[in-house]
Amino acid sequence: MKRYDLRSDTITKPTEEMRKAMYQAEVGDDVYREDPTTTKLEELAAHISGKQKALFVSSGSMGNLISLYINGGRSNEVLTASNSHIIQHEIGSVAAIAGVLPIGIQAPRGILTASDLQGKVKSGSYDMATTTLVEVENTIGGYCYPLQALEGIKDFADTHNLKVHMDGARIFNAQEAMGIPVKTYAKYADTLTFCLSKGLGCPIGSMLCGDEQFINQALTVRKLLGGGMRQTGILAAAGLYALEHHVHRLKDDHQRAKTIALALQESGWADVDMEGVQTNVIFFTVPGFSAGDVIAQLAQKGILANNEGPVVRLVTNLDISAQDTEEICSILSSFKPRKS
Repeated sequence: MKRYDLRSDTITKPTEEMRKAMYQAEVGDDVYREDPTTTKLEELAAHISGKQKALFVSSGSMGNLISLYINGGRSNEVLTASNSHIIQHEIGSVAAIAGVLPIGIQAPRGILTASDLQGKVKSGSYDMATTTLVEVENTIGGYCYPLQALEGIKDFADTHNLKVHMDGARIFNAQEAMGIPVKTYAKYADTLTFCLSKGLGCPIGSMLCGDEQFINQALTVRKLLGGGMRQTGILAAAGLYALEHHVHRLKDDHQRAKTIALALQESGWADVDMEGVQTNVIFFTVPGFSAGDVIAQLAQKGILANNEGPVVRLVTNLDISAQDTEEICSILSSFKPRKS
């Protein structure tokens, strides 16, 4: 039975062309800052984001953690959406390692506005943590941050002497869906991370972008976290290839997600969040069934899914072709959950 892996866009395998680029990469010792391919990737990431410098890190979680460590600061607070990745999926490192207290704010789809931040900034009291940072996530659950919200948050942050960090793990999905360049989104954040290993199809790696002073500090914190690596050009070459060849094709993932979501909706057995299908992420529930039950039954038909709490999640990706999409839709159309 053929399997269609829609658990995430992290499960993709490097293409033959990407593997060739990795094999041919010129390398050096990156701890000595002598890896030419990594340097080229960092320069490209800085250019794309409009920031002065960038740093290659092993994961988006590490990139977020470095920014929290530097711009949050121990015994201080970060304001963020309650469903943000740094709260829900980074196992408490924001507090355990960065020493920052996350203040989760309930917001529709995780999209904060300046009004959500009003009255939540603390400073000047010896017995309270000082607010130093606002963290936003773009995309969040596949949903793109409106520019107006980001502009309002940055204005608020500047007024209150706060930094803004953007977890842009899937920011290229936002760029391709909304037609807004990464550089424009990044203008409203002091620091930015983006993943190479999600929709872009790399085997590992993320980029952390900011001004020169911040990246110089980030280099030290990366080493502190055990993130100093040697011949990283083998991995950086994959990132260069992805940024040059895999960005614009994200629109294919988005279209395939919409096609699958529509098939789910028309099946009659799934309640689909159609409004939320802006990029490559689909959320749905099945009345009378738990997410676990639905995932197990879909797996028996060859469709691998994941969940966010009680909600089933499907994510289209580089390894799901147009033909795969047709076959998935056919399976979903004839599928009907059953009680055990």
